[in-house]
Amino acid sequence: MLKGTLVAVLLSCLALTCHAAAVPLDRIVAVVNNDVITETELGQRVEVLGKQIVQSGARLPPPSILRSQVLERMISERLQLQLADSTGIRIDDDTLNQTLRRIADDNKLSLGEFRRVLEKDGFSFEVFREDIRRELTLRRLHERQIQQRIVVSEQDVDQFLQSQPADGATTQYRLGHILVALPEAATPEQTAAARDKVNDIIEKLNAGADFGETAIAYSDAQNALEGGDIGWRGSNELPTLFAAAVPKLDVGKFSEPIRGPNGFHIIKVVDKRGDRRIITEETLVRHILLKTHRLRSDEVAEKELTQLKSRIAAGEDFAAIAKSISEDSGSALNGGSLDWVKPGDTVPPFEQTMNQTTKGEISEPFQTEFGWHILQVLDRRETDTTEAARRDEAQRVLRQRKADEETTQWLQRLRDEAFVEVRLEQDSGA
Repeated sequence: MLKGTLVAVLLSCLALTCHAAAVPLDRIVAVVNNDVITETELGQRVEVLGKQIVQSGARLPPPSILRSQVLERMISERLQLQLADSTGIRIDDDTLNQTLRRIADDNKLSLGEFRRVLEKDGFSFEVFREDIRRELTLRRLHERQIQQRIVVSEQDVDQFLQSQPADGATTQYRLGHILVALPEAATPEQTAAARDKVNDIIEKLNAGADFGETAIAYSDAQNALEGGDIGWRGSNELPTLFAAAVPKLDVGKFSEPIRGPNGFHIIKVVDKRGDRRIITEETLVRHILLKTHRLRSDEVAEKELTQLKSRIAAGEDFAAIAKSISEDSGSALNGGSLDWVKPGDTVPPFEQTMNQTTKGEISEPFQTEFGWHILQVLDRRETDTTEAARRDEAQRVLRQRKADEETTQWLQRLRDEAFVEVRLEQDSGA
């Protein structure tokens, strides 16, 4: 089973597109500016997403509703790709190949082995490449259109944390979401129709309808086909619009309709959990680095460090040797000391060796991307990093909140400003 979010997303599309090149002209179900979506394309995507819904344990909505939901997702994707093309966003082959190698590495395969696994499972590797290219294109488009414009200052973080309860970082909610969308500057008639629709949804839910199945059938949100699942959110991660309603809901309960700038929302608390304080093990470590070059091979560097280790074991001072020999200019002046190091502060081979070295011990020579090292662990301690983590999390939450709000509005504007003609009903007979 191939792992990785990107792989999972793309195989969903790939399963249905790998043979698309041989499909003859067929009926058009939607015109999207100067592009079209065909009956075959839609049918293929519906088949795969339908299987995913069944595998998730949810019941499929009526075929006409599923087709409509899938078509809206395809229209949104097509509009984004058109914008990317018009603004000159291109994914070159080098970037694409690096991503493919990383996906293969994540699955502990060489690129050749990864290709053979795909083809054994009936997928075209060339089509998979282009699906990866499209996914990377969309990511780059979002970075340019949304992420680069988002700024979160330290003052924003301070104000955010001051507005949160003391245990705001310790309570998390698993949320479901249904959106009945409204266009910008909606007319009174559009607003009334959306209000009627959301009230009908509330009636269905009150009558016992499954929330996830209802989201699949009726929600206009981007995650509708995932049953409206937002996932786990800390209380300080909740979108501003939902922040007041969610803490008041018991597990299994859903909110009354919440009016927002892009429509009416219904939120359900699927589950709730408490989080623990964050205790981080820090290591006081020092090292000696020798870099390789034309006159010092890997073998020579390793041998020199082995000799240095023997000298230190015989009584020479580690710090003095580090000051005179280590080629890490940042730490050499401090006797090789890196001070207290937290998980993730160093590259993986260094961290792995450090974690395997007992207090007071000097490691065997080992290699990282910077050269060859020996290290000594001087001490270890556990530190409560909850507050620092709260600030890091607040920064991430504020960026994500702004990105979510901007993305929703941006996609709606993209849809409103485009020429989209849906021919699904008359073509499919639905």
